Order: sequence, then C-alpha cells, then structure tokens
Amino acid sequence: MTEKDNPPGRSLAAAPSIGSLAVTVAVLFAALFWPAGRLDWPRGWIFLGAFLALTAIAIVWIWRTNPELFAARSRYQRGTKRWDAVVATLTIILFVAILPVGAFDDGRFHWAPQSDWVVLAGYVLLITGYFGLTWAQSVNRHFEPTVRIQTDRDHKVIDTGPYAVIRHPGYAFAIVLGAGMALSLGSLYALIPVGLLVVMLFGRTLGEEMELRRGLKGYEEYMDRVRWRWVPGIW
Repeated sequence: MTEKDNPPGRSLAAAPSIGSLAVTVAVLFAALFWPAGRLDWPRGWIFLGAFLALTAIAIVWIWRTNPELFAARSRYQRGTKRWDAVVATLTIILFVAILPVGAFDDGRFHWAPQSDWVVLAGYVLLITGYFGLTWAQSVNRHFEPTVRIQTDRDHKVIDTGPYAVIRHPGYAFAIVLGAGMALSLGSLYALIPVGLLVVMLFGRTLGEEMELRRGLKGYEEYMDRVRWRWVPGIW
C-alpha cells in the first residue's frame, strides 16, 4: 500500500496557530505595501485578500485530509540534507521576493504597466497553482519542506492523486503559483524571481530523485510507472 494506512485523527491543535497566521499576514502586508510606498494600491489589496482566502481554504483542506502535515512542515526535520536546507531556504526567499518586486513595479515605479487581462490571467494561474499544490500536500503525508528518507514516519512511495500523473506535482504547481503571483500583481518584472525559482527547483528535482532512488524502496519502480517529472509529455 502506498498511501497513508491509518490517517491520524483531526485536531485543531495541529493547525497553524493564530500567532503564526498573524505573522504571515504581517509579512505579506509589509512585502507588498512598503515597496509600493503607498496604501492606495488596489491590485495589492485585491492580491492580499485573494491570497489569504486561498490560504484559509488550504488550511481547512489539509486539516481535513492530512493534519499531521502541519507539524511535519513547521521546520526542517532531522536528517535533512545540508544542500537541500540551503536550496529550500533560497526557494522561500525567491517566493517572497515576487511580492516586493511586483510592488516596486506596479505599485510605485510602473516599469511595465500591464492590463487587467494580464492580471486576470494571473489569478487563473494563482488559483490553479495554489489548489494544485494543496492537492499534492493533501495526499502525501511525506510532503516535508526538505528532502530526506523519513524512516521515522514509515516513508512510502505516494502514487495517488497528482502523483499518478507526474512525479513532482508540488514543484510543478509551485511554479504555476509563482507565475500567478507575479501576473496577478500586474508585474512582468516579478517573473524574474519566478525564473530563478524554476532553475532552483529543476536542480532540486534531480537531487531529490537521486536521494529517493537510493533510499526509498519502490521508488525506481514508481519512476518506471510514472515517466514525467513536471509536465506530461515534456519532462
């Protein structure tokens, strides 16, 4: 059996605390409106509201389907590879960097003004990416922030949900999410950190597969069944 055998009981204590959510809101607000240099930036407020709404939906989704993931993703766990701790930290930085770059562009300097159609397309990508990423997290109890063989958590191959189609749906949907964040802020310049994110996740995908092939029973057979890493028919 390749999915979790005995889903843990749901507990509100497993969900993120009010304090951590407040910090998230504060970071988002600062990353958007300090670089914009003003509070009267409609696209910034719309983005903030939409992102928080999606986050609330994702929290409820994970709490109902895979609540132990909150604790598993709360920190880098023991056994994390040093190289991946660096990569994971840089990945977080690149994701956060999308916001101030977009704010500097659309909110303050207007380097490359974009139409509302571009923003609308951004929200389509944002919603698709966020829900796709949450879907991957909901079926994979091993979806920790870093790469390691989770011998302490009965690590098994996950081949259901999006993992039945591509091997790394988390990374694929994260890139879609990042592109959606940039465009929903009306910024092409914010796609620069997204491009760097693609390069970072490309390398991480190869490094993760090396670790899983070497240490996770059944992963090579899974690679034979599911050929594609990110995009079916391409890679």
